[in-house]
Amino acid sequence: MSGNPYPLGLRLAGRRVVVVGGGAVATRRVPALLDAGADVLLVAPELTPALRAHVDAGRLRWEPRRFVPDDLDGAWLVQVAVDDRIAAASVSAAAAERRIFCVRADDRTAATAWTPAVTRHGPVTVAVLGGGDPRRAMSVRDAIRELLGARTDPVLAPAEAPGVAAGGRVALVGAGPGDPELITVKGWRLLTEADVVVADRLVPGLLLDELRADVELVDASKIPYGPARAQEEINRILVDRARAGKVVVRLKGGDPYVFGRGGEELLACAEAGVPVTVVPGVTSAISVPAAAGVPVTHRAVAHEFTVVSGHVAPDSPDSLVRWESLAGLRGTLVILMGLKNLAAISAALVAHGRPADTPAAVIQEGTTSGQRTLRSTLGAVAADVASAGLRPPAIVVVGDVVGALDT
Repeated sequence: MSGNPYPLGLRLAGRRVVVVGGGAVATRRVPALLDAGADVLLVAPELTPALRAHVDAGRLRWEPRRFVPDDLDGAWLVQVAVDDRIAAASVSAAAAERRIFCVRADDRTAATAWTPAVTRHGPVTVAVLGGGDPRRAMSVRDAIRELLGARTDPVLAPAEAPGVAAGGRVALVGAGPGDPELITVKGWRLLTEADVVVADRLVPGLLLDELRADVELVDASKIPYGPARAQEEINRILVDRARAGKVVVRLKGGDPYVFGRGGEELLACAEAGVPVTVVPGVTSAISVPAAAGVPVTHRAVAHEFTVVSGHVAPDSPDSLVRWESLAGLRGTLVILMGLKNLAAISAALVAHGRPADTPAAVIQEGTTSGQRTLRSTLGAVAADVASAGLRPPAIVVVGDVVGALDT
């Protein structure tokens, strides 16, 4: 059967959608389904770390096994995100028997529904179908996004970008704190030009959903070895892909240089002679408190703020933070990656003179639909976080600014 596709906007809130497969394609498609409010069932023997994070956060249900037809009971839509044509065909057959629309990543001609190229601008969602040609759909989508953004500066083609040599290159792009609309215009433009995207676990999933179908997506959190060896492997991937003439975007949560390893990646590329562009990102240290109604500075309340990493306990010989000095400051203290050590950190600050009744706030998954905010005091915040069941990623703010905007 042939014919033009019938465009339709599906309202999936609360409705069951089954995703078969736990790899890169599913990683890109699941965030949009969650954003639509779908009741997602993920069926796959193994998952990428990004998908596992959704499972751990309780955003979807995972069946760690191969697909069986009964998985489609009660479903409104199924997305097949596997490369195995035989397995995909079995899912299609089960969907057809139940009259459930089926999207197939492996074979568009065998699918009963297609996923369009999508761009989002506030409440406006634009979906483009290119007659079976994903590149055409992406090109039209990108042109529409430029119009929606009402940009006044011209978009430079890769060869015209100042200081960038022809051929392979790397861009270190900060993706922002979690809201996909908080990536910079330049960061998004580079994503549309990318041949390869090396993404951290905390980058907004909807940004990955907008990548071209032929983009190689490397999940950096899935790279094996310990932290040092994993970083070496990431550096190697950046250099090797760029040397092969690819446009590589290293997509990092927040800002590339704020408690990230953007500096190490830049040095590795520079030593290999690979051109690098650094695109700053909106750091969670400032944006996440702001989204929760906490300004890091406020007139007559705080004239300074300090950002520290809390991933190393205060009493560890590896700690580079002088907690005794921070305890004596009057301004705002913002702690990233400090939830695991929060009890020890708060105790150290109190022991060195910061009053136990100092206001404190913890914001989980700031700027996203999963944002949760807990307000407490320095002396009680660790126990309150445990009682509330807050989990990483989370930002801790200590100081009088926590209540500065309360009315």
